[in-house]
Amino acid sequence: MARIAIVTGGTRGIGAAVCLALKDMGITVVANYGGDAAKAAAFNAQTGIATYKWDVGDHAACIEGCARIAAEVGPVDIVVNNAGITRDGTLARMSYDDWNDVMRINLGGCFNMAKACFPGMVERGWGRIVNIGSINGQAGQYGQVNYAAAKSGIHGFTKALAQEGAKKGVTVNAIAPGYIDTDMVAAVPPLVLEKIVAKIPVGRLGDASEIARGVAFLCSDEAGFVTGSTLSINGGQHMY
Repeated sequence: MARIAIVTGGTRGIGAAVCLALKDMGITVVANYGGDAAKAAAFNAQTGIATYKWDVGDHAACIEGCARIAAEVGPVDIVVNNAGITRDGTLARMSYDDWNDVMRINLGGCFNMAKACFPGMVERGWGRIVNIGSINGQAGQYGQVNYAAAKSGIHGFTKALAQEGAKKGVTVNAIAPGYIDTDMVAAVPPLVLEKIVAKIPVGRLGDASEIARGVAFLCSDEAGFVTGSTLSINGGQHMY
């Protein structure tokens, strides 16, 4: 029987690439999304991957959404915590809502999804959780105290939860992407983006498929001895 995976923020960018990579492995994939229903419908029509809408920052919604998937698709074996937002600004300009929304979704979403799915993985003796961190959670970034804090928290969350799952057949790992050619990065002002690319040793932005291949490995049976790790895929920009 095929493994079942949930990818949060799975209908666009890195999440969409991850969904396709897991599907190519023979995994039954469900894509969670939080906002754009039209894009989710187009993704479903194009890929055949089922989409479910809920806010990953809402604890009750995660519990309910994952229970619904378990009932309609089957027990969840794999969770890829990819959903994230930015609310950039210097501390002086950042509102509490800007801080809280990013922490609630980017970091809180990892907790909420783990609470919903980790116990079942432990009970069945197999599971994979992959959390998408960021180079900016490792190195920091001007104007992103909220985003950098949330992504840094993901790396600590990963190491701690990995210790809880290690003897139960459940691995927990993270990937820290560098600057990837997605809509989020496309929103960066061109002059700023030019300066960013100039600091990447390989001389280009990454492709979402390059992140997806890393996720696919960590979700495989072959990665059973890898847990509590953070895989940096950033073109050499930050050698951590």
